[in-house]
Amino acid sequence: MSLSHKGFFIVFSLALVLGFAGCQQEGPAEKVGQKVDQSAEKAAKKIEGAGAAVGQKVDKAEIYMDDATITAKVKAEILSDPLLKVSQINVTTTSGVVKLSGGVDSQQAIDRALEIARSLKNVKSVENGLVVKAAQ
Repeated sequence: MSLSHKGFFIVFSLALVLGFAGCQQEGPAEKVGQKVDQSAEKAAKKIEGAGAAVGQKVDKAEIYMDDATITAKVKAEILSDPLLKVSQINVTTTSGVVKLSGGVDSQQAIDRALEIARSLKNVKSVENGLVVKAAQ
C-alpha cells in the first residue's frame, strides 16, 4: 500500500471512529430534535381532535341543510296545490321529521298536506298539527 493510500485510510478510519463517538453522545441538537418530535406529536393529536370536532359540526350542518331543503320542498308543493293555501299551513322539519300545523278549510286539505309531506324524499315521518277551522 502506498503512503498516500495509508494516509487516506488512517484519516478515513479516524473520521469513522469520531463520527460514531459523536453519535453516541446526546448534544443540544439531538435534544432539540427530540423536543421538536414531541411537539409535532402533540400538534398532530390536537389537529386530530380538531378534525373530529369539525366533522361533527359538518354533520350537524348537513342535517340542518337537509331539514331546510325538506321544509322548502313541502312548502313549494303546498303552494302549487290548488286545494291548499300556503298561508294556512306552517311547516317545520327537525331531523327529517316534518311537522305541519295551522288551520285549514277542510279534512280533505289536511289529508292532501299529509300526503304531500309523506311523499318527499328524506322525510322520516310527518306529525299532524293541522285542524279544520270553523267556517266564517
